[in-house]
Amino acid sequence: MPVPEKNEFFVDPGRCIGCQSCVQACTECDTHKGQSMIQLDFIDRSASTQTVPIVCMHCDSPTCAEVCPADAIKRTEDGIVQTARKPRCIACNNCVLACPFGVPKMNTGMNLMMKCDMCYDRTSIGLKPMCASVCPSQALAFGTREEMARLRPNAQPLNTFRFGNQLIRTKVNVMAPRTSSEDHVDVTAAMYEPAIGHDVLDDVFAEEQP
Repeated sequence: MPVPEKNEFFVDPGRCIGCQSCVQACTECDTHKGQSMIQLDFIDRSASTQTVPIVCMHCDSPTCAEVCPADAIKRTEDGIVQTARKPRCIACNNCVLACPFGVPKMNTGMNLMMKCDMCYDRTSIGLKPMCASVCPSQALAFGTREEMARLRPNAQPLNTFRFGNQLIRTKVNVMAPRTSSEDHVDVTAAMYEPAIGHDVLDDVFAEEQP
């Protein structure tokens, strides 16, 4: 019998409407102790109201774990990078500074790094993360690649990101126009080279055609 496709997490920035539903839902995740581990960032606030949800990308080789001197950050066998373990975390902020996506947050009151763990208590048993379960525009989606291909035929999932000369592969996918010839998202260009960056963002945030 064929092996069934696994559910994956997809972020579609062009669909984000800035409603904050995901932020509120994230506070209800049992592992977050009532705090939201997702945020909405403005792409170019001076020119647009477009927002994008920021979640942990769950890197194959997580920099946050690699720089942790206390070995407090663990990655599960199925690729989920978890919040730092309280007994080991020394609140040094190395992970906060090292993450290329700017995801880990230091809870100074608890002396603990906390981050999105893709609602592991839910996704490990096949349920959607809280954020994906409430997103009205499906800018955050949880399903199979087959489902995404059927629902969004003009978009393709990318999970490789270029930072300078470094390629980072992630468990989370970002949806990009299928017309793009790139097989990765060039984050460096978008962040540090305005002329090129706007072209990259135009591609990634292009409105899907019916």
